[in-house]
Amino acid sequence: MNQSNTQTKPWSAVSIAKMALVTALYIAVTVFLAPFSFGVVQLRFSELFNYLPLFNKRYIWAVTLGVAIANLASPLGLVDVAIGSVSTLLILQLSYYLTRRLKNLRKKMIVTALLCSLSMFTVAGQLAFFYQLPFFYTWLTVALGELLSMSIGGILIYWINEKMDLTK
Repeated sequence: MNQSNTQTKPWSAVSIAKMALVTALYIAVTVFLAPFSFGVVQLRFSELFNYLPLFNKRYIWAVTLGVAIANLASPLGLVDVAIGSVSTLLILQLSYYLTRRLKNLRKKMIVTALLCSLSMFTVAGQLAFFYQLPFFYTWLTVALGELLSMSIGGILIYWINEKMDLTK
């Protein structure tokens, strides 16, 4: 079987290996930068992987699994695993479906960054519930951190896509 044929199949060995690599990278970046990845002010640079589903929807599951495993290192533990991974799955699916007809990659990335930033109400809700923090202020700080992370990550992903085809 030729390589291009295996890359088009959603559950081929090549596809699964690419998904595993993205999952592992998400975990590694999050855990390595753990002091910045959790809390009221977050700069979770691993969120740059949220752009990958714009190129291939298989990465929805890869990033979601990465979030679930990385959130085991969260101070909130299994609560963050459950809420974070479900939130990620839903927001990445929403982003994929809302942007699939857009032709301009920059517009797709802007929509994705805004959706991901707005979705930080789930993180704010957890922090407000468990640490009695003010919900709206916490949502603002976490959303701004997400927007900053997504902006920096967006530049990087855009540049990488210029060098190699991320759709494969």
